[in-house]
Amino acid sequence: MPDLDHKRYVIGLTGGIACYKIAELVRRMLEQGAVIDVVMTEAATHFITPTTMQALSGRPVYLDTWDARIPNSMAHINLTRGADAILIAPASTDFIAKLAHGLADDLLSTLCVAKGSCPLLVVPAMNREMWQHPATQRNIAQLKADGASVLGPASGDQACGEIGDGRMLEPQEILAELIAFEQPKVLAGKRVVVTAGPTCEPIDPVRAITNRSSGKTGYAIAQALREAGADVTLISGPTALAAPYGVARIDVESARDMHGAVMQQAFTADIFISVAAVADWHVSNASENKLKKSADGQAPTLQFALNPDILAEVAALQNGPWCVGFAAETENLNEHAEAKRRRKGIPLLVGNLAQQAMNADDTTFVLFDDTGAHTLPLLPKLQAARQLVQAIAKRLPDRKA
Repeated sequence: MPDLDHKRYVIGLTGGIACYKIAELVRRMLEQGAVIDVVMTEAATHFITPTTMQALSGRPVYLDTWDARIPNSMAHINLTRGADAILIAPASTDFIAKLAHGLADDLLSTLCVAKGSCPLLVVPAMNREMWQHPATQRNIAQLKADGASVLGPASGDQACGEIGDGRMLEPQEILAELIAFEQPKVLAGKRVVVTAGPTCEPIDPVRAITNRSSGKTGYAIAQALREAGADVTLISGPTALAAPYGVARIDVESARDMHGAVMQQAFTADIFISVAAVADWHVSNASENKLKKSADGQAPTLQFALNPDILAEVAALQNGPWCVGFAAETENLNEHAEAKRRRKGIPLLVGNLAQQAMNADDTTFVLFDDTGAHTLPLLPKLQAARQLVQAIAKRLPDRKA
């Protein structure tokens, strides 16, 4: 099911060059199942036409407080009733000031004042000096105090040629924020460290031993954690994946690199989730130079040494984080996974079959805890990750089961 299926949003466009990005945002939201009503200020029509927004949304665009298409001429009331949220994007300096002071002199500002309990999300877009102006910062603080959610801004190149804060989030980032807004914040305030992907153990400068992990499961879990309100650090082995929006990523190569990064982060984490497929051994006699074929055709002799057991070490920390492990097995899943959970001394372990999960987009999680095994349905990895996050939240010591 799409993430925004049957959700209805009012998108308000105000005057700014970033209006052109909203065309892409509307397309992406529709792909996720959203229903969208577009409201534009007069200034916004100088940057993108109502015809464009109507063609993209498939619904009438509203410009006028006295729109005769509304039987009672109360578009400012009717549009927000039953809506899941109002999204102001781009939100100009002027319109943010209006919102902060409760001004209502056009359709968009009036419906924001008359929104009742409908959530308000504001996506600023302006020049860096306008963003940094004390009045703008006071207005943003007032909006937050009034319960609005402020998304961004980002920092980067601006249409005026300057560089700095004030740039509107990109459409995919706004969509990620909107999807996250719809998820329950069951881990709000928690700091979580997640490992993901494979590790890569060098043989020489051009060769290495690794595994088939794509990192998809770990990255999906990092996204689900962030959606649930957690502060997430993702420690990742080599993958082709982009970090989920809002997640801090630390890139590592070998198991020993990952061990060092995890131990730096673990002491301040509330939860540690060890998803990465970490190599059990490294090549202890790795060559500093590329190995050459020998004249007699003999393969080089590689010597192996054990890598640190990251999960067991974190689980053994005094006052350390609450730990979740993963076990990707090819046979006897229940037996091997429960044995691993007990060996590591952790409260929760997630098992799955490697041949079904690696490089796949769907997965079946089996949760192992002190009460036994609990099988979740086959789901896309992000949906499975969201169910796992819910299960973790219920099991945390300071939460009711």
